[in-house]
Amino acid sequence: DVQLQASGGGLVQSGGSLRLSCALSGFRLDDYAIGWFREAPGKKREWLSCTSLKDGGPKYADSVEGRFTMFNDYADNSVNLQMNNLKPEDAAVYYCAAERTGYCTRVVPAYDYWGKGTQVTVSS
Repeated sequence: DVQLQASGGGLVQSGGSLRLSCALSGFRLDDYAIGWFREAPGKKREWLSCTSLKDGGPKYADSVEGRFTMFNDYADNSVNLQMNNLKPEDAAVYYCAAERTGYCTRVVPAYDYWGKGTQVTVSS
């Protein structure tokens, strides 16, 4: 079975950092495109970043470009999201998801497999 599990969320002060991890099972990291998303209360789920072997290096939404970095951990078959300079508006439930064609897309419904989210809270 294809499964993804996001972890690493927590409470951090504004300006602080967190590293999220997305553990993958049932497939290899390079088989699919992997994306990170977040959903804040009352808002739509937002695409943040994506990485895929077919598309090359990670791509980022403008809202996180320069602050968030996505990188692969082949030893653990996981994908990490390093989040720096966190702001109160970054508070949300964060999700990772996989897209079967292996190409990154910003279209949230295009992702086929989703993990449970992890909560990130940023205090001002």
